Amino acid sequence: MKSKYTYIDLFAGCGGLSLGLHNAGWRGLFAIEKSPDAFLTLQYNLIKKIHHFNWPTWLPQQALEINHVLEQYSDLLKNLRGKVDLVAGGPPCQGFSMAGRRKEDDHRNQLVNSYIQFIRLVKPKILFFENVKGFTLEFKKNKDKGKEYASFVEKALDEAGYYVQGKLVNFGEYGIPQKRTRFILVGVRKDLKHSSQDLADSFFQRIENNKHSFLEDKNLSVNTNLNDAISDLLKKNGVTTCPDASKFFSGFYATPSSEYQKLMRKETDEEIPDSHRFAVHRPDIEQKFMDIIQTSTKKNVDIDKTLRERYNIKKHTVIPLDKQLKAPTITTLPDDYIHYSEPRILTVREYARIQSFPDWYKFRGKYTTGGKLRTQEVPRYSQIGNAIPPLFAEQAGVILNQIING
Repeated sequence: MKSKYTYIDLFAGCGGLSLGLHNAGWRGLFAIEKSPDAFLTLQYNLIKKIHHFNWPTWLPQQALEINHVLEQYSDLLKNLRGKVDLVAGGPPCQGFSMAGRRKEDDHRNQLVNSYIQFIRLVKPKILFFENVKGFTLEFKKNKDKGKEYASFVEKALDEAGYYVQGKLVNFGEYGIPQKRTRFILVGVRKDLKHSSQDLADSFFQRIENNKHSFLEDKNLSVNTNLNDAISDLLKKNGVTTCPDASKFFSGFYATPSSEYQKLMRKETDEEIPDSHRFAVHRPDIEQKFMDIIQTSTKKNVDIDKTLRERYNIKKHTVIPLDKQLKAPTITTLPDDYIHYSEPRILTVREYARIQSFPDWYKFRGKYTTGGKLRTQEVPRYSQIGNAIPPLFAEQAGVILNQIING
């Protein structure tokens, strides 16, 4: 068995998928990510800290847009044929997302074609594709020409020489303290083995069969909830000046109270968690949040009409969280959620815990952004909200390792 299988991470974001594949024994060649903010986080942790990538000398080690790479380095990408075991990652999801406005003509949707072009150039043995669950739905703007992008991708990859299998997967069923359903597609190149189709078809059954033993090896359960994830990060533990934002306060650790917390805190001995910066709320906002926490009859869902009218809330989404349940799907907008016991929004580190990023993994760039900059910058909350949970990516990496071995 080959000791380290090689992969390329496309649309890599801050590195959630790459971190999971690293933990599953894979070796990265390089990662393509166009956001300088997200790439800074990936570079800090995966390139400089743990030296995970065998980055080629011909490719700049910086934020790059996939179409630029295709245009400038197509011959060099072709030279990688036979040397790449896996291409992983999925195009940005905003055009397909059900959390926002689904736009059939969103230019980001065209990145699906760039992904397919990359696959045709490199011809990896297997591929792993992830996207939002809205990717499997038809756009309704023009019913005659409505396009289900999942079927489009599956057909294009079949024509490119791959047996593929796609399915919606809830990461919450794999030990992540969050209900998060995503479209996963796995492909195996047709010329590898006569059983390529069986291998592609088997991924989802294999990962399902493996999850309990995988989690037990880490002393974890599939039922990890929000309290298990973040109860050692309460503001009441005490505050100090935030190390990278002097006008804000950061919190301290409490003693870990769950196996999940112990796992997340491995390999870090710092007193102040990274990116655990508390938002500054006005006293009237804090009072409003506390009233909502205490009076809301339903948690983990948007507040009802009565509470909206009582507090004159116009905001699209306000979700008080329930510590006994898994968190709902976290988005790139931290103002959507109220902490389950403290009158505040979640911190970046709490976001990271919900997405299963370990505490040693440090986030870089701005904490938040707004206005017109929302379309240009990817601050820390957005980096995490867009990521694939590393704990699920590791489980996927284990099964992809099995598949490539036949």
